[in-house]
Amino acid sequence: MYQKAYGIIETLAPLHVGASAGEETGNLNLIFRDQFTQTGIIPGSSIRGRFRADMRSHEQGTERTWYGHEAVLGEENTTTEALVKFEYASLVWLPVFCPGQPIVWVTCPWLLKRYKQITGINANLPDPYTAPKALQGRQVDTNRKVLFFNLGFIEIQKDEDLSDWIPTGSNLNPNNLVVVDNNDIAMLHDMALYRQSRVKLADNEKKVEGGAFFNVEALPEGSILIFPIALKQKGWQPFGNDASDELYFGGLESIGFGRCQVTLGGAYK
Repeated sequence: MYQKAYGIIETLAPLHVGASAGEETGNLNLIFRDQFTQTGIIPGSSIRGRFRADMRSHEQGTERTWYGHEAVLGEENTTTEALVKFEYASLVWLPVFCPGQPIVWVTCPWLLKRYKQITGINANLPDPYTAPKALQGRQVDTNRKVLFFNLGFIEIQKDEDLSDWIPTGSNLNPNNLVVVDNNDIAMLHDMALYRQSRVKLADNEKKVEGGAFFNVEALPEGSILIFPIALKQKGWQPFGNDASDELYFGGLESIGFGRCQVTLGGAYK
């Protein structure tokens, strides 16, 4: 019987988890995406690898107990089953620039449904185009409130308190949350992504060396994600007596990517 727990990730810097630089067509280094919503995810293998590496640096040897013994080249039957199992992390809230706000956090029923299944909260899924009454949109008339984005606008159709959907430990403003339709989240997600062009300069002058150019995309700072955890044994305390700590995920750490605050919830101890 597994103990159910979960982790909340809040990005403190842009987060890139994807292919190596320059691997993809057109030198565009994409992030991993969920196949249905086309929103960014962190694979369970990346989460497990980060936790494993962090435990190895603090408690050498114990990582094999909790995360399984690795394969040894030339030897048989060296791998063991992990006591802690991770699934992928999906978005709960994504910050998007919105003139006049200047930032709103968006989500959709599909993403909130997974959040509810993982945390077990007792709240009804909100309808699309729902936002708190205090959200500052442009009042078109007495019955309609509109939010304008870079590539279009959304009409708020229902007022509702969404504070039940704010994960414990995050600092989201409950008045700046918007639930959009499942069909809208992919477009808003691509509008919100952090993008950067990178080049390699010559050693002795500020000149780009031929062909050394690529673009990278990342989830923006302030994104909130959730991942489920299953434990076969109690006593797992990756952060000691604390429930939260900073970890780095993904690549490009040397240029300021990947710093996150991770908060554990559920029966993880």
